Amino acid sequence: MNRRENLKLLFTGSVGTGLMLAGCSPEEQKLPATAALSGGTKGYRTDEERKRDQELLSETFFTDEELKKLDILVDIIMPKDSESPSATEVGVPEFMEFIMKDMPHYQTPMRGGLMWLDFEADEKFGKPFLEISKDQVIEIVELVAWPDKATPEYEGAVKWFNMLRDLTCSGYFSTEAGWNYMGYKGNTPNVWDGVPQEVMNKHGFTLPEKYVPIYLKPEDRGTVAQWDDEGNLIG
Repeated sequence: MNRRENLKLLFTGSVGTGLMLAGCSPEEQKLPATAALSGGTKGYRTDEERKRDQELLSETFFTDEELKKLDILVDIIMPKDSESPSATEVGVPEFMEFIMKDMPHYQTPMRGGLMWLDFEADEKFGKPFLEISKDQVIEIVELVAWPDKATPEYEGAVKWFNMLRDLTCSGYFSTEAGWNYMGYKGNTPNVWDGVPQEVMNKHGFTLPEKYVPIYLKPEDRGTVAQWDDEGNLIG
């Protein structure tokens, strides 16, 4: 099982805990006014929220060099494959840029980790991180990507890479491509037809005949229930 599959299993069923990039997509911006919550704006953002979003988007945290490092790393964590695009293709570095300003406590550890890459690359290969080969990049990543295998001197770098991996996955699985990759469908209508007959048979249970007529039948799923004035179900 590769890293992408591990991440897929990790996030299936828990994607709702991921960070969501604030702001409205072009589709949301086209929503009619009736689609907005009372007191809110299109895309379910209040005026204050949208103003703050724009203020954060007008600022810049990462340098060009730091963004190049992020491009390399996030695509190692979530590479492109036959089923879905890479992390950079869905805007994960841009997501991180926003998060660094929206949640400033990430700034110092993130910048420190990106600086560490240059230190480690210089120590091992005598070059800055952006000048080493792909194989050498992987060699550095392997030092910190597997917490159980990392040596004690890389404890801090491991924590940083864990943070980077969490942010990468949060950004990736907050996109349509991420949802599609996991097969996430959100809230969908569902029905329950009771315990399957084969399970009932296996355990020696039978459905009491007197209840059969009042149980929901598949053919009646589209029928709207009717109630009398006293709240009694009549059909």
